Amino acid sequence: MNDVDTRSVAATQPIGAGAWRMLVAFVRAYPGRSALALAALLVAGLLDGLGLSTLLSMLSLATGDGESPSLPEELALEFAGALGITPTAGTMLLLAIALIGTKAILVLLANRQVGYTVAHVATDLRLALLRAVMASRWRYYLAQPVGRLSNAVATEAQRASEGFRHGAVMGAQLLNAMIYAVVALAISWQASLAALVAGGVLLAGLNVLVRMAGRAGRSQTGLLKSLLGVMTDQLGAVKPLKAMGREEHVDALLARQIRGLNIALRRQVFSKEALTALQEPLLAILVGVGFFVFVVSLDMPLAAVVVMLFLLARVVNFLAKAQRAWQHIVVAESAYWSLRETIHAAEAEREPARGHRAPTLDEGIELRDVTFGHGAQPLLVEQSMRIPAGALTVIVGPSGAGKTTLVDLVAGLLRPDRGEVLVDGVPLADIDHRQWRHMIGYVPQDPLLVNDTVLHNVTLGQSELGEDDVREALELANAWDFASALPDGVHTLLGERGGRLSGGQRQRLALARALVHRPRLLVLDEVTSSLDAAAEAAVIDTIVALKGRLTMLGVTHGNALRAAADHVYRMHEGVVSANGADNERADDDAR
Repeated sequence: MNDVDTRSVAATQPIGAGAWRMLVAFVRAYPGRSALALAALLVAGLLDGLGLSTLLSMLSLATGDGESPSLPEELALEFAGALGITPTAGTMLLLAIALIGTKAILVLLANRQVGYTVAHVATDLRLALLRAVMASRWRYYLAQPVGRLSNAVATEAQRASEGFRHGAVMGAQLLNAMIYAVVALAISWQASLAALVAGGVLLAGLNVLVRMAGRAGRSQTGLLKSLLGVMTDQLGAVKPLKAMGREEHVDALLARQIRGLNIALRRQVFSKEALTALQEPLLAILVGVGFFVFVVSLDMPLAAVVVMLFLLARVVNFLAKAQRAWQHIVVAESAYWSLRETIHAAEAEREPARGHRAPTLDEGIELRDVTFGHGAQPLLVEQSMRIPAGALTVIVGPSGAGKTTLVDLVAGLLRPDRGEVLVDGVPLADIDHRQWRHMIGYVPQDPLLVNDTVLHNVTLGQSELGEDDVREALELANAWDFASALPDGVHTLLGERGGRLSGGQRQRLALARALVHRPRLLVLDEVTSSLDAAAEAAVIDTIVALKGRLTMLGVTHGNALRAAADHVYRMHEGVVSANGADNERADDDAR
């Protein structure tokens, strides 16, 4: 994704077109929930209209004006008769109260259903994004800025789900407006039609504020995506910047985008408040003009005028609320389409299923004449090496030499441009890559621990792994003594990023996490580079104790892991050298 991605769907179509498409997508995705909510709102609106008609009948019966009842009043009287109720002022009042109360209950149920659906929308969008990204090719995943993915999960999903809420609000207001308009037209269709046309013209004139809000929403989506992407990278490097007294560098990079975001938010706020502020006086003017026309020009009875103005004011008020909801929808639609684009892009890069053979690791792993490069720049050219089963093989070399790339090739995260990776003589391309990766335990340079228990950090929530599995893994990683000594044992919370543990303890806990599912291949990626001498020695002792239990592949800059290795390879400028070949230079590079 790049900075102009949000323009490819949302900004290339007129304001509002994408919003309608978003609402249609929501209804298609949640047809049952949407239909249930709309049905409840429709019945509630009908009950509200019937309750109002019942109140009109009550007024006519109470005043005894002798005029023939209007069509709404006749419907209310027939409804009362169908229920076996004698139409008097008192009984019609009680019936109206019952109808309006039932309407309120239905609205509550409908709004609850809408709220539940909003939560489902946000959850489903987040899960769809996470699943698509995690299932994508490794090269694609590495190219994705973490800040943008975080923005999509947190901000865009929430804004998009609110679009469903406002869509439901708009639908409810339009249904109510329709019902009240039918009642008003039944009393005097000429006067009602004239008033409705005038109200529609006023609201159409205010639509310019809706378009302004939509443009502000699109700017907000693009700026947030770019801003959070840059901010995540900058905050990750804040310690050296602050130590050098150059923290103002972050401000310089982000200030322009933050100011742009502020302008977009101000436009959104202005358009929202202006719409509300202008609707009320314009509708009041419309009511005043209507009163004058009905009484003076049409010579309508005062009682009928009051009823008509009440009905028409309600209709236009419902339409005004629907317009405000529509404004919120056009603000949210850019976030929805930006998120959908991110999901579709990840799905297009989905890692295909490869191979069908079950993996084994009894003999070893071989890279045979492997060539690999990022783009047009080759990193490895026809390189070969062997990783014997049951031994510790270590790769040394300077940064950027391709050590991690070689590990990614062994794990099947990357595929050679030419040549083969073989496991027990079988090409990795023929092996089920999911089964192969289940046989791998991976210990990174910086063990990422979450603010949860030791148990959860080792199992990562995998339900089939119990406390006995965790204890076995902790013992193999030489971590059981300190883990069991914690206040609550393996149920102790470790704090943010495992803050209750030392560096060596965190690394051994990461080792236990890699061992808990009983892998056949253990990958050690710079596991001692950030440790002091004592912690490094403890981790090396643990690794040495694992020799013979499983195959281990290590990547390191230091000498400690290299000294414990059974086989050493050196990488320099894309060339892999084994054991005795160029070992003197390997020592220099390692130091």
